[in-house]
Amino acid sequence: MSDASDALENDFMELFLKATNWANIADNAASSPVTNFSQSLHTSSPGEAGNQTTNEIAYTSYARKTVARSTGYTVTGGVGTLAANQDFVTGTGGSGTATHFGLGRDTSGTGRLWPFGTVTPNIVTGSGITPRLTTSTAITLS
Repeated sequence: MSDASDALENDFMELFLKATNWANIADNAASSPVTNFSQSLHTSSPGEAGNQTTNEIAYTSYARKTVARSTGYTVTGGVGTLAANQDFVTGTGGSGTATHFGLGRDTSGTGRLWPFGTVTPNIVTGSGITPRLTTSTAITLS
């Protein structure tokens, strides 16, 4: 059983992921709205109380990936999916397996983590590997 209507889920995801105005509820008229998200990779779930550094992957050369809020995601049926593949920086050493990804505002540091989800299949990282989130990467609210 869902706690929200399909219409609410879709409208919220459009507002959050794409800055689409939600008539008579919310708009993007703030003086400095968020225009980019910082995607992060995690070695296990950061959990609902986590932040952007919780279980964040740490292969050599890793950096969060910036994606445009207005065009980075598509929304259908209340589910947000990446509009295009997102490649992270190629590893120059280290290792780790990305099992989760997250969206936040900060390009580095603790930062507030907003939605997060699983990476399927998991991404093994290390020297010479370019981690990629594909257009099948999805965000749903539950």
